[in-house]
Amino acid sequence: RKENMQMVRKKTTREIYKANRVRVAPASLRSLVVWLHNIRSMHNVGSVFRSADAFGVEQVVLTGYTPVPPRPEISKTALGAEEKVKWRHYQDPFAMIRWCRENNLLLAGLEQTHSSRELNAFQPDTGRRICLLFGNEVTGIENELLTCCDHLLEIPQYGHKHSLNISVSVGIALYHFLLSACPDS
Repeated sequence: RKENMQMVRKKTTREIYKANRVRVAPASLRSLVVWLHNIRSMHNVGSVFRSADAFGVEQVVLTGYTPVPPRPEISKTALGAEEKVKWRHYQDPFAMIRWCRENNLLLAGLEQTHSSRELNAFQPDTGRRICLLFGNEVTGIENELLTCCDHLLEIPQYGHKHSLNISVSVGIALYHFLLSACPDS
């Protein structure tokens, strides 16, 4: 066992950057929009920027009182991703709804409701761009916004808490869309 461990060599940061420079995210991720509404934690926002960069998403939209860059607390977890990922801010979330409708985006809210479908059962329409809406860490997506969603999705959970950190939920959802785009990988 110890012999096998000696043969393992971690990639250097330089090797990782070199490999990532030639990678291109699938088109469905490059056109995906992540929307954060009324997120309080700047660390969560920074972490979402970092995941958005890692998965190659089109942009992050921040609405309501969600904090916007530049902020040291966002940068601490984003590690500069907030400077690489396109982002926009709307104070009024219904301006974002209008933008989605005008640009023919399918709006999918991640929320636990009586009509939600499990994320793993959702196969996106490959002909439409998608906007994934995530709500407040405690209260979730506001009812007025839920009624505007084309789809309501939830991440299946099996433990006792039935709750995930918003940045973890974003990472899980983005990974689902990566698998949907590259089913053979």
